[in-house]
Amino acid sequence: MSTSPDVPLRDEHHSIPQTTAWQRLTSHFWALPAMVTLISFAVGLGLPRLDALFPTQWRFIFPGGPDGARSVLSTIAGAMISVTGLVFSITMVVLQLASSQFTPRVLKEFLSDRAAQYTLGIFIGSFVYALTVLREVRGGFDGQTAFVPPMSVSLAYVLVLASMGQFLVFIHRVTSMIQVSEVVSRLGDRTTALVEKIFTEADSEVRRGDWRVSGDPQEVGLDGRHGHVVEVDEQALVSLAHEHDLRIELAVSPGEFLTQGQPLALVWGDGEDLCSQINAAVRLGADRSLRQDPDFGIRQLVDIADRALSSGVNDPTTAVQVVNELERILKAVAARRDPACHLADVDGVVRVHRPQPTLAGMLTLATEEIAHYGREDPRLRRRLDELLADVRRTALPPHRATVERQQQVVRGQWPGQ
Repeated sequence: MSTSPDVPLRDEHHSIPQTTAWQRLTSHFWALPAMVTLISFAVGLGLPRLDALFPTQWRFIFPGGPDGARSVLSTIAGAMISVTGLVFSITMVVLQLASSQFTPRVLKEFLSDRAAQYTLGIFIGSFVYALTVLREVRGGFDGQTAFVPPMSVSLAYVLVLASMGQFLVFIHRVTSMIQVSEVVSRLGDRTTALVEKIFTEADSEVRRGDWRVSGDPQEVGLDGRHGHVVEVDEQALVSLAHEHDLRIELAVSPGEFLTQGQPLALVWGDGEDLCSQINAAVRLGADRSLRQDPDFGIRQLVDIADRALSSGVNDPTTAVQVVNELERILKAVAARRDPACHLADVDGVVRVHRPQPTLAGMLTLATEEIAHYGREDPRLRRRLDELLADVRRTALPPHRATVERQQQVVRGQWPGQ
């Protein structure tokens, strides 16, 4: 996408910074282990050459001969690849348990955890390093000069110790992550942090008035892609609209599933040749993300509660833990104004209008399903009633009527109400 230099948004219009290509690369589970492996390979190539420059100074740290060095490195390589298989197996078991016990949508949370990535990286890296150094050891046969790289062999020892330490960290992390309280708390933390970025306490003058211009808008459809909206580059859209004097109204929001040709935006102004650039500002993925979509955090929590309330599980205590986290999220939303739907450039001209999450939508998502599936459990009914009452006490005056309406909806699902 080629546009003019980014035109900053006005201060009162908060926009979440977009992820960079590097951040998207390192978010993949394989990226960190691959980088550690490449670094280990490079060190395995370079350190023996440093050893060759000082053939006698470092002999005291590994006084063994070529056969001893080969034996040590071969043993380390074999042990590291064996434990790597164990780490991979443990990771797969944890993912299977998380998917069946909680919800498949939390797998991304487990895969994004750095402990497993570092552990796989250091074990695979140690294996690659040991093999790389092993090929540099020469025994002095066939006219070759014997060569044992003492620093390189000693570093292999250090990597073994580091691997064992990281393995202990990994086991501790895995046993903590699989606990329902840890899973629910992490989802609550991430969702609350996102809410605090999106929902602001400041009002803005561009909330009022008609921001459109005269003329019929042009509809921009989604190009040949499909998937969930993961991220919208609002800065790029404002810059594009500023450069070409456009008004853009997005028809989609993060979390929605889109299919090819689905309406993406309405454009006022001469935007006929800019469809590809508008499409490029909307990034799609196979699954939803918590990058700009706080509803997804609530969705995951509600899924955990729904599964806990199913007849096959019958675990209302877990559902109550979920409600506790939902209360924390909803209080953060109710204490703030709904976010502005408009984005203005530095000149104060509204350039982009986009859908935003609201307290009403979040209340519906957070309470109605749990109220339905838990309608026979008195403890859960009492806890939901307390949640809505506490949110109402925390809410700004404009939000209180919204909370009261939701109280009536939830109570209407319960027997005898």
